[in-house]
Amino acid sequence: MSKSRRILGATAALAVISGCVTIPAVAATSSNQHVLLISIDGMHQLDLTTYVKAHPGSTLAKLVNGGVEYTNVSTPFPSDSFPGMVGMVTGGNPKTTGIYYDVTFNNGLIDPAASKTAVPAKSVCTSTAVGANVAFDESLDKDSSRIDAGQGLPSIPSDILQMTGKPQTLINPTALPINPKTCTRVYPHQYLQSNTVFELAKAAGLRTAWSDKHPAYEILNGPSGTGVDDLFTPEINSNADANGDWTSQNSLTQQYDAYKVQAVLNEIKGYDHSGKTKTGVPAIYGMNFQSVSTAQKLPISGGQPGGYSANGQVPGPVVNSALAFVDASLGKFEAALKASGQDKNTTVIVTAKHGQSPMDYSALKRIDDGAIVDGMNAAWKSAHPTAAQPLVAASMDDDGMLLWFTQADRNSTGFAFAQNFLKNYSGSGTGANGTAKSTDYNKNPVAYTAAGLDKIYAGPAAAAFMGQKVATNRTPDVIGVVQHGVVYTGGTKKIAEHGGDAVQDRHVLLVVDGPNVNHGVNGSAVETTQIAPTIAQILGLNPQALTAVKAEHTQALTLK
Repeated sequence: MSKSRRILGATAALAVISGCVTIPAVAATSSNQHVLLISIDGMHQLDLTTYVKAHPGSTLAKLVNGGVEYTNVSTPFPSDSFPGMVGMVTGGNPKTTGIYYDVTFNNGLIDPAASKTAVPAKSVCTSTAVGANVAFDESLDKDSSRIDAGQGLPSIPSDILQMTGKPQTLINPTALPINPKTCTRVYPHQYLQSNTVFELAKAAGLRTAWSDKHPAYEILNGPSGTGVDDLFTPEINSNADANGDWTSQNSLTQQYDAYKVQAVLNEIKGYDHSGKTKTGVPAIYGMNFQSVSTAQKLPISGGQPGGYSANGQVPGPVVNSALAFVDASLGKFEAALKASGQDKNTTVIVTAKHGQSPMDYSALKRIDDGAIVDGMNAAWKSAHPTAAQPLVAASMDDDGMLLWFTQADRNSTGFAFAQNFLKNYSGSGTGANGTAKSTDYNKNPVAYTAAGLDKIYAGPAAAAFMGQKVATNRTPDVIGVVQHGVVYTGGTKKIAEHGGDAVQDRHVLLVVDGPNVNHGVNGSAVETTQIAPTIAQILGLNPQALTAVKAEHTQALTLK
């Protein structure tokens, strides 16, 4: 589903992105272990508890009863797919990886629109002011209307498994930002500031694979650009039917996820994702599921209500259907592993990139953030007509608020202005007096205060909130933590979102089951970033060879 994002013009100059990441050398390993990593996007720990209780014979119940269930797990903030997935395979948070969201802003790069050619002219890099939209989503595709992202397969979606495992070839280079130092386009994998466990495995001579939702997930290749041997990335925001993309109905999302399920089944059998080339079983592989996330967001799907019951505790029919689909898919993986004898040397990790909020839709407030940003920029221009315009160069608002300023306005005056503006921005929900509209679950106007925010961090406080002593070119200039139930959107097509700092955004499931894992329940506070060093440890690799693990002292999970 579309996100609330605003990219406006920006001028000014500052330093460019960080330099290259040095990947430590890793000796080849003789380990015969494998890791199957699964992300069920949107799935909370509460969802797992509820589902296992209601379905004691389910695959999820078997995994819980056979392995370790971690009941106090947090994802990185912001709780978006990109930092969530990157965290799992690097061991780092955005302060280290440099990945704050899939669509962000960077005050050290040149905007993609500055040049219409794949290789920019030198004059572009020497004369164009820096400040760039960095959009690593479906907008990078050669053709985002096609599930093959523009590869040109003759019959989609039926032959989607023939999609390339090298999605970098499906990216339109003119949509990429420009590094003024090198005058080259910056691909997602080059933007990542930490190496990945995929790269670690490759350096040890092991095979790797992954399946995800956009070609932009080539970021998982890591700085080397070669971390994942077989990266299957059918475009989820492509046209599914005449009514919308693969997220517009949960049945379509399940159909979409089923393609990736088949890819993983092919890999369990020792083939590439297409099932046509014998390659051997990857040491690390897996996929993300979108079905639960879609079910949580959609008000109605297939004539049934999405989301949860009134108290937010019990999944509604669409969420239940999505959970059942995911559980059945996990059952297929388990059966295939057992049939091939790989259950004896494969550790299965089931988690989520992010949760979703709100679960209780009586708390829902959908606020048009576009009007808020426009209002802030208009007020800034009126109060500071000689300052750089606009104040807000870009925003990324789902159920949290991230704002980036024009470089010249990244100062105490700009920070204080934004904080004061947001703190005093309130409305009746009707859009009266030029304020942002806001609707409740039933699409009726609902009043809000402080732009829907509970906490506002600006400038140095925003950097500190991200764990940084000093802001970088990538750090948001304003971070807003929403009041419970607030979702930023100009429409009424979604009833939940992720990206914020709420418990429901970040408290996700995590279950690990494998031949060297003892059964039990672990209630200690852990983070999904701990998955990366855990995978390294299972594969007989050195977790300290992961640069983010070393920088953040990320510990492997306790499995015994």
